[in-house]
This record gives sequence, C-alpha cells and structure tokens, in this order.
Amino acid sequence: MDSQPLYRKLADHYLGAIKAGSLGQGERMPSVRSMMRTHGVSLSTALQACRHLEREGWIEARPRSGYFVRQPRHAALLPLDEPNLLRPPDPAQYVGVHARVSEFIAQGRRHPIKINLSGARAAPQWYPAEQLRVAAARALRRYPDMLVRATPAGGNAHFRSVLAKRAVAAGMVLSPDEVIVTHGCIEALNLALRAVAQPGDTVAVESPTFYGLLQILESLGLRALEIPTSASTGISIEALELAIQTYGNIKAAVVVPHFQNPLACIMPDAHKQRLVQLCERHAIALIEDDTYSELAECDAPLTALKAWDRTGNVIHCASLHKTLAPGMRLGWMTAGRWQARVAMLKYAQTRDNEEWSQIAAAEFMASSAYDRHLRRLRVALRRQRIAMAQAIAAYFPLGTRLTMPAGGMTLWLELPHRLPAAQVFDAALAQGILVAPGAMFSNSNRFDHFLRINCGLPYCDDIDRALRCLGRIVADLATQAAKAA
Repeated sequence: MDSQPLYRKLADHYLGAIKAGSLGQGERMPSVRSMMRTHGVSLSTALQACRHLEREGWIEARPRSGYFVRQPRHAALLPLDEPNLLRPPDPAQYVGVHARVSEFIAQGRRHPIKINLSGARAAPQWYPAEQLRVAAARALRRYPDMLVRATPAGGNAHFRSVLAKRAVAAGMVLSPDEVIVTHGCIEALNLALRAVAQPGDTVAVESPTFYGLLQILESLGLRALEIPTSASTGISIEALELAIQTYGNIKAAVVVPHFQNPLACIMPDAHKQRLVQLCERHAIALIEDDTYSELAECDAPLTALKAWDRTGNVIHCASLHKTLAPGMRLGWMTAGRWQARVAMLKYAQTRDNEEWSQIAAAEFMASSAYDRHLRRLRVALRRQRIAMAQAIAAYFPLGTRLTMPAGGMTLWLELPHRLPAAQVFDAALAQGILVAPGAMFSNSNRFDHFLRINCGLPYCDDIDRALRCLGRIVADLATQAAKAA
C-alpha cells in the first residue's frame, strides 16, 4: 500500500515538471488556488507541497507574487579550477592510452548495463528517423541504379554543395569541390594527421581530450604533447606557445573549439584568431574538430577556426554523427593546402563513401526541416543537462565541481577529495551503471579524479536513481578515504 502523503505526491509531480524543463528557471509556479482546482486537493495539501519544494531548494516564495522556480541547483556546485599555466608541459610521449581505454570498454561489455552514462550522443528519439527514412526511399526511387553504380569522387555533388552552403554561417567560404566526404569525423582526423605528420612526430592536443583522438595518435605512431585546457576558454594559447618554444618540433595541433570533449567549453573568438595566427607563424598544421558546434544554445552560429585561415593552414573536420544521424557515419573535411594529399589518402585508404545516405541527408539538410530539428535537439539537450546538473548538486557530496556548459551533451565532473574515478567506475559497474572515468581522456594521471557524464538521454526515474546511486558511491568512497587518512 502506498503510504506516501498526498502533499509529497503533489510535490513530486511538480518536481518532475521542473526537472523535465516544463517549468523553467524563473517561471511562476501555478498558484496554490490553481493547484487546489487542478488536483482536487485542500488548501493545506497545496501549501505543504509548495513548502516542501521550497525546503528542498527547487522553488522560492516572492512577497505578494507567489512561488517561482529557483535558479538551477547546479549553481551550488563550484566551477572547475583553471589549469596551472605555470607548470611546464610534460615531454611529448608516445600515447599509451589504447590498452587502458580498451580495458574500460571491455569491462563495460562484460557486465549487464542498465544505465549507460558513458557516451556522448543523444537518444535515438531526438533524431529525425522518419524524415530520413522517407528521404532515403525517395532517393532510391529517383536513382534506382544507385546501389550498383560507382560513387562519385569526393562524394555526392548535392551533399557537398549543401555542406559548403551551410559552412558560410560559420564564417567559411568553400566551393563544393573543396569538401571531401568521410566516414565520420574519426576518418577525417585520421586523414588530416596522415597528411601532415609522420610516425615519431609530435602533435599538440588539448588536455584532457577525447580518447578517440589519443587512440588515433597511438595507432599512427605519433607523440602526444598535452596542452593545459580551460573549462571556460579552451586550449591555453600561452601554454601552447611555451611548448612551441620548448620543443620546437610540433608538426600539428588538434583542437575542438566548440564543446570540447570532455570539457564542453567554447573557445572565444579572440582565442581562435590568436590560435590560428600562432600556428600559421610557426608552420604548425591546425586541425579543427568541429563536431559539436551546431548544439550551441546561442542564436548566432559559432565561428569556425577556418574562418580566420588565410594560408590554408587549417584543416577543418566535421561530422553529422551527433547532430543528424549516428547511424549514417557521415563526416566531411576541407584540407586547405593539404587538399590534394588528403584526397589521395582518402582514395588509398577507404575509397569514396556510399552515396545513398549522402543523397538522403542532403535532401533533409537543404530544407527548413533540418534547422527545426536542430532547435528541438538543442532544447531537449538543455533540459536534460539542467536536470542532470540539478541531480548531481542534490545527490553528490560537497566538493564536487562542475562548470555548466552552454550546449552539447556531456558534463565533466571533478570528484571531491581527488577520489579515484576508477573506483567509482568499478562500484557503479557492479550496480549496472556505466560512466566514463577521467583516465580515458589523458595519457597522464591528472584527470583520474574526473568523470564524464552523458546528458543525451531523456531524464527519467531510472536516470535519477542512477545519479542518486552514483552520489552514494562517491560519498561512501569519500568517507572511507577520510577514515583511512
């Protein structure tokens, strides 16, 4: 028998609306009288529900105005510290992260997973599956021999034209012939690095950085030089300049200027311009991974690094994997002064992408439906990020740090008391919860007390329970560490 008081049921109902974003921060709550009429409850029950939500920090009373949804509870979390720029960069080293990443992935596959918070993608329901299916069927009817004829060099002409047109909003001026279609951004990064570096060369990367990039560097026999990166402004230009002066043999720098993975920061335009000019001055190829830029909450499109490129020194790599359709594995790149070499490497390595998905994607992206889809996706991700940050603030112990991003689909958490994230990973895995520990995102041990959490899944009771469980795990480990000290 359900023994929960009626006022708690009513409070939980409105708490669900707040977490889902139906009642946003600063919005007025329904009046007590309105709650009485809508739910058929007494004045006492409605007042108790509001006072409970107020005590829990979800709403606040304003004199003669009623109750309002408070600022998100993640405001109670301290932001991440800025990196130490006085610390000299570590010597460039061959990346040794592959075995570590493989072991984390293998452990996840060996256990039954109930809630997967380890990725960086949205739920399938947030993508336009039906519209893409219709576009794909229409493409086959229009080109019935498409599956049995050779694909055009470089990619489908219409798709490349749509990509070049959309690139204008990011400050790039490209002809469709400058666009090379790839198997996602991973292939684009592979091609870019093969074009500008040889085994044994040094490549500057953000620290922390996406573990997939570290795996690429390792597979190509390249040395990674980790550059301190801010959760607010991205890679440190000063630290990169110091590294250039110290080592002098850096062949390339790879950066994610928008919603850097895993920090989710956005590089200010002034930093972008300085970075482009610095790399150009020292003849360092600048490789831009622009996978996430269309997930920004701001109205104006974010400007690509490539917009400041005057000499062809920036290789721009992008993907539709996060924004349109994970199952299509569609990416693209434009390689500046390495265009011919990248085209040759693409032909030698994988030949041209199949055309069917390009035609379907081009039809959808050329219509206004694509921008409507992006707006819906951004709204959904924002609601989910806020709900998860609120839950982390409520369930995790004091000392947990988080800088709230202005877009994207991940959160980067610093655990209190420098707790080893690997221990959290193991304990969570035993409960059927999969997270991404910080050790996956660096070849050093500087981020072993961090977690990356995926916000792409719709917030629900299962997600809430998983975060509550993670919070208990972190709190228990913190207690054990304090006793052992």
